[in-house]
Amino acid sequence: QVQLVESGGGVVEAGGSLRLSCAASRRTFSAYAMGWFRQAPGAERAFVASVTWDFGMPYYADSVKGRFTISRDRTKNMVYLQMNTLKPEDTAVYYCARAGSVTALRAANNYGDWGQGTQVTVSS
Repeated sequence: QVQLVESGGGVVEAGGSLRLSCAASRRTFSAYAMGWFRQAPGAERAFVASVTWDFGMPYYADSVKGRFTISRDRTKNMVYLQMNTLKPEDTAVYYCARAGSVTALRAANNYGDWGQGTQVTVSS
């Protein structure tokens, strides 16, 4: 099991930007893919974006496509989520997770390791 630690959340006005980071604790780290999910109060955890670890292929939820960019740095065992043109509906706790396979990357149950989450609040 690997420890994942998110950072970079905060409060931002609508239209602003934030960059989330996710650090994997283990020195020797591998993954099929890494993903970002978010959970708003009273809602289920929802897929935001994922990236395959070897080739860096990104996938996005329709709601964030064109605004968010996921990336990974294999040399640092880091995953990032650049969030631009933020909207109040982006407000949620954002979680980083490691996928168990490269299939079903939008499904939360495909991810076995999760971070503790970081709060993102977008004010209108």
